Amino acid sequence: MKFNSTVALTLILLAMMLGAGFVSSMWGFTIGHEALKGITQPDVRPTKKLVNDQQGASPGNEGVAMLREAEILANVNAYIKGKGNEVKTDNNSAKDSQDESTPKSSPSDNESPNADAPSPDGTLASTNSLNLPIKSQDKGVTLEVTSTSVQGGSLLLNVSLKNEGSDSVRFLYSFLNVTDDKGRALSAITEGLPGELPANGSGFSGTVSIPTALLDDAKALSLTLTDYPDQKLKLKMSEIPVTR
Repeated sequence: MKFNSTVALTLILLAMMLGAGFVSSMWGFTIGHEALKGITQPDVRPTKKLVNDQQGASPGNEGVAMLREAEILANVNAYIKGKGNEVKTDNNSAKDSQDESTPKSSPSDNESPNADAPSPDGTLASTNSLNLPIKSQDKGVTLEVTSTSVQGGSLLLNVSLKNEGSDSVRFLYSFLNVTDDKGRALSAITEGLPGELPANGSGFSGTVSIPTALLDDAKALSLTLTDYPDQKLKLKMSEIPVTR
């Protein structure tokens, strides 16, 4: 009899525990359902997203057109030239209006000893060509630019080096610094010049080649060369005319 009552009590306690667990779970479910009411799960199906994107995309936004670098450079160059022409047109208009109000002088009054003179082939020869040759000397070493010319898309500076000092001098021509009258650094390639200049007074000739595409509107160049590695001497010259 005692055993049966113990079993019955155990069953009752077990039933109460199950009932309490069921009630608490239902209560939690109800509270959670009320809290999440009105909240829906986003549609993350990739197929539907792709369909919506295709339907919402307009024909004009299908892709970005890529321009080639050459076309961009050509457009920029045309824009710059167009701006330059506009400025020239404005200056010419102002000059014409000024000329109308100013009495014209005779040709003899306008002549100048530095004016450009026509060359035998009919083109104007720049007075800058009269600046050559240009020399620079330091510690017995002489660098001279004798002439300039244009060949194969490059401006060639014909140069000569001579060492009349007592010691030989070494040069590293990658240290050759060339700039234009706008202060822009230009790349240059040297040919024919010795890496070591002996102290015998003999002259060596060579060329300094500069791509004409880098010159743009430059009118004159500056050149600086130092010895290597001591850098005790400095050969520097400016106002080297740019041949067109």
